[in-house]
Amino acid sequence: MEPVKITALEAENVKRVRAVELRPEKDGLTVIGGRNGQGKTSVLDAIAWALGGDRFKPSQPHREGSVNDPRLKVELSNGLVVERSGKNSALKVTDPSGKRAGQQLLNSFVEQLAIDLPRFMESSPKEKAKTMLEVIGVGEELYRLEAAERKAYDERTAVGTMERQKRALAEEMPFDPDAPAEPVSAAEAAREKAEIIERNAALAQERAKADGIGARMDAVENDMAEVDSQMARLAEQKERMRLELEAMARERSRMMEGLSGRAMEDTAEVDALLEEIDIINARVRDNQLRLAAIREADGLKERYDALTEQVEAARNEKLRLLEGAALPLPELSVDAGELTYKGRRWDGMSGSEQLMVSAAIVRALKPQCGFVLVDKLEQFDPQTLAEFGRWAESEGLQIIGTRVADDDTCAIVIEDGVSKAAPDGGQAAPAPMADPSKWVI
Repeated sequence: MEPVKITALEAENVKRVRAVELRPEKDGLTVIGGRNGQGKTSVLDAIAWALGGDRFKPSQPHREGSVNDPRLKVELSNGLVVERSGKNSALKVTDPSGKRAGQQLLNSFVEQLAIDLPRFMESSPKEKAKTMLEVIGVGEELYRLEAAERKAYDERTAVGTMERQKRALAEEMPFDPDAPAEPVSAAEAAREKAEIIERNAALAQERAKADGIGARMDAVENDMAEVDSQMARLAEQKERMRLELEAMARERSRMMEGLSGRAMEDTAEVDALLEEIDIINARVRDNQLRLAAIREADGLKERYDALTEQVEAARNEKLRLLEGAALPLPELSVDAGELTYKGRRWDGMSGSEQLMVSAAIVRALKPQCGFVLVDKLEQFDPQTLAEFGRWAESEGLQIIGTRVADDDTCAIVIEDGVSKAAPDGGQAAPAPMADPSKWVI
């Protein structure tokens, strides 16, 4: 089926339109010119209403001040004639044989976005990408690749952060290059110290015992003095005490002779050894912690590199998928779920690039719809406008657009709702086709 295009339009009393007739070019660009507020956009609204149905009916379709009802007539290249007229602007669709049809037939070949391009252009970046992926039929697979890439990218980012933090921590840790690789055992020195402490305790116990005997001797001597002065009759008892005292004296003398020359052992040397061992082991632990941190950082770096490979693999697979698809326009792509053109996202494209991308995608949505309506072409300079028209012509696409102008770029000029011929009688003849990738936009 050949793409259906608009061959003629008649519109009366629609919004700002008084009376407009238009026979657009079959292929390429037909520009409706005029100053602001003259009815250019009303012409596009009239076409959208005629072909798109009540969904596109203007909120105030009657021209202000007119006593006549709106009248629309659109002739299509497939022979259909679409009319709206009368008080209720009833739809009448007639095929070449004279049979009547309705909106359902129009909907079968009229792409909604072709008569409502702003809806596509104002959609979110992800919605635009989704629309294009529906056109080329790789949406589900591309979403899978996008998800895999995003997962690997996010994990790689987290791992990279952890690796940098761990390595920075390792660099801040103390390190002693002279410390041994393993901790030094303090068991032998500790055992020796324990034996010394045990011997010193026994010696201290004996000295305490000897001191206790000395104290008791003092007490006995005091008792003897008291007994001598007070109780002569206790002489016998005193004698026994004397003998006891002598025995204790001999015992003490013997013990003192045994203690003579013996001194408490000094643990300073062993204490110094233990302190040195503690210092060495602290250095060893510092080195081991730093080495563990570096090893962990190295492991994270390996994971980061592996995730980088996953990200690149997903991106390459995505590129292969898109390269193998029939794109509506060269250099269109999808990155991170958003539509891109020449590597730029939507908000990075020029206004003319956005229009060209939109027209190409919308046309691809329903190839049997051979036309697109475009408002506000004044953002194109004359050279780019001509290139845009030649691109549309090479694609067999009919574009009907409006532009604030009354020069030779216009097919007709609207003045106060009435169509008039452009200054040179119509749009200039198209120049040879240029490569769209070399456009200056």
